[in-house]
Amino acid sequence: MTAADLPGENGLDDRVPFLARLEREDREALLGLGRELRFRTRDVLLHQHEPSSYVLFVTHGWTKVTAAAVNGYEALLALRGPGDIVGESAALTGRPRSATVTALEPVRAVAVDRDRFTVFLTDSPAVSYALLGLTSDRMRAADQRRIEFASMHVRERLAALLLELAHTNARYTEAGVELLVPLSKQELAGSVGASREMVQRLLKDLRDRGVVVTGRRTLRIVRMDVLRRIARAET
Repeated sequence: MTAADLPGENGLDDRVPFLARLEREDREALLGLGRELRFRTRDVLLHQHEPSSYVLFVTHGWTKVTAAAVNGYEALLALRGPGDIVGESAALTGRPRSATVTALEPVRAVAVDRDRFTVFLTDSPAVSYALLGLTSDRMRAADQRRIEFASMHVRERLAALLLELAHTNARYTEAGVELLVPLSKQELAGSVGASREMVQRLLKDLRDRGVVVTGRRTLRIVRMDVLRRIARAET
């Protein structure tokens, strides 16, 4: 698949992974520069604050990107799956990594040394342009999310986050929509700009109303329609 094959009238969606934006020849050449690494569930692929010496291209499995503040505040920043690139910002700037990347399931990824990656970008304008486009799409999506969240209460932001996860990383069953992302309450709280206690109270209310069923790092949505109303998706 190339960029021309992807849908969208106004450019690519931020969820279109990096490798899917490349021509096949460029994609194969880039991956040929690296070595394959395998990670088990809950293995850390990249550590926040560590020096950067390589970038990773996820070829199989899903990961979560999280960042923690000095006071322990932790937030889910993104989910990255097959075709995605992680660690590119630190590799390009030479700065320590800004986030931690953790495997949500068995993951395979190709590691390309920083120097090889930067030389490849210099010699391949089309790949450089694709990376610039991906960065721009991600920034635009993040800005849009901040604008939307700024107009919402915490309750509405949590509902919107659960709906987003349901659409991107979930399994649909007769019993409901099971989220495939094992997030802690602290990570949920960081993602919606609230305290862990507030998220606990909101989840309890949703459980009592029969909207969700929760367990240890598990969540199943039973009433998507109620979440949509809470998130103002049906106004």
